[in-house]
Amino acid sequence: QVQLVESGGGLVQAGGFLRLSCAVSGRTFSTYTMGWFRQAPGKDREFVGGISWSAGRTNYADSVKGRFTISRDNAKNTVYLQMNSLKPEDTAVYYCAARGGIRLWLEPEEYDYWGQGTQVTVSS
Repeated sequence: QVQLVESGGGLVQAGGFLRLSCAVSGRTFSTYTMGWFRQAPGKDREFVGGISWSAGRTNYADSVKGRFTISRDNAKNTVYLQMNSLKPEDTAVYYCAARGGIRLWLEPEEYDYWGQGTQVTVSS
């Protein structure tokens, strides 16, 4: 069974930064594509970014491109989301997700495993 646990959320002022972590249990972490999603109240869950199993490829939503960076440490079974220049519209619950394979999937339904989420609140 694969389990994902996010951490690092919190309250930050606009312009600030946070780094989210997602620790993954399971001996095949290095073969998973990892994604970050977020969901604001009353809105659908949306793709933030993803990283391939080898960390050789990443992709990002246009809304976060240039501000957010995804990285992973396969030795630690952990994926990170560095969020800089945060805006109030970044406020949401952030989730990490995993799926085996080599593609960078964009849709929530394409991922098999999910964390419980961590709240990020950006004040203006």
